[in-house]
Amino acid sequence: MTEKQIKVLLVGYNGANNTGSEARLLVIIEELRDIFKGKAHISVPTLNEKNLRRYLKEEPDVHIEPLSPIFFGGIRKLVKESDLVLLAEGSCYMDTWTSALLWAFLYATRCAYNEGIPCVAYAVDSGNLSSFNRYLVKREASKTHLIITRTNRAALELKEIGVTAPIKVTADCAFKFIPNEEDENILQETWPEAGEKLAGLAVVDFNLWPVVIRPWGKKENLYRWPYYFSRSKARKKKSDELAREWARQADQIIEEHGHKVALICMEEVDEPLARDILDKMENSEDARIFSSSEYNASQMTHILRSLNLLVTSRYHAGVLVLEAAVPQIAVGHDTRLKGFYQELGIHKDYLLDSCSPNIWESIQQKVDDLVRNPDKQKETLKKGFQEHLTRSSMNPELLKTFLKEIGFTDKYDF
Repeated sequence: MTEKQIKVLLVGYNGANNTGSEARLLVIIEELRDIFKGKAHISVPTLNEKNLRRYLKEEPDVHIEPLSPIFFGGIRKLVKESDLVLLAEGSCYMDTWTSALLWAFLYATRCAYNEGIPCVAYAVDSGNLSSFNRYLVKREASKTHLIITRTNRAALELKEIGVTAPIKVTADCAFKFIPNEEDENILQETWPEAGEKLAGLAVVDFNLWPVVIRPWGKKENLYRWPYYFSRSKARKKKSDELAREWARQADQIIEEHGHKVALICMEEVDEPLARDILDKMENSEDARIFSSSEYNASQMTHILRSLNLLVTSRYHAGVLVLEAAVPQIAVGHDTRLKGFYQELGIHKDYLLDSCSPNIWESIQQKVDDLVRNPDKQKETLKKGFQEHLTRSSMNPELLKTFLKEIGFTDKYDF
């Protein structure tokens, strides 16, 4: 036996000013501290060190590792220096946002496999994949020692692709996220005029994605070199139409139901759309933007739980608001919200496809219904939260069982 520190590498979407990823990361770090009883040294790689330091403080057992945008060499080095690799990003096996992220996770898996280092995908999801990426996932994800998915749909999809790694199903880590008590009054402090009737729109500009890899491009489309948002005249037109329709929905909520409207940006990249919506609104004085670039996960969670209604295109907005049983409607463009709403049992009535020809009329009808009948989802949401919280608590237990089975526990004596 040895008393040396256990080096754990968390490969995820760290430092992107993304509320969901922030909440997941903070929960996972606490779970690892509990599992390894203070013996873990946790490395958190990031493409944006400055952003990550906004919400993650380096401590003796936590270290931030800056990565180059061309990440292969950096990931290989970090994996070789580790004793355990965790894929900590929820949107793991999908290319909705960009193939580059998927390749980073698969490459980390491959490096761990080649080095004989245990690799676990920790409460992750699967989703849209090109034919080539399906092939890569089948080949590389099968080298993972254990895959824990956060929905049954994700597990079934991976099996259908042909992934042969052991797969267990739990729930997202963020269900265990506990916001700080000192942030409880953040909404009243920052927007006292909001009052008690507040609806939230967690919006996403679907027309920006996927981010593509290019040696050069227009500066206005640059995410971080060499990654650029997908933009064209047609896409810009669709973004403008999207903002116009959301503005119309927000105005209707204000005029017909007497609510204020919070435009929720769960990731910093949602801000341009939110600002465009605000500019197009006739009642912009009754709306306000709340962005993850300004508010941390604790503050954003308290804001979400202060809502009377949520219409969301962001998965983690639905997750973090669930404990408060806030009525919610999803406008989805990929499979993540689909899997979540299926397990809540509200997908048939409250999950809308962003490509539906009657999407805006449907949103209006469902908003009207839930504002007039706020308790309609209440018991379902309360039950759903308790079930997901219980399943989320299984994540560290599954990890501990796995480590014991492979002799890791005995080797490091924890």
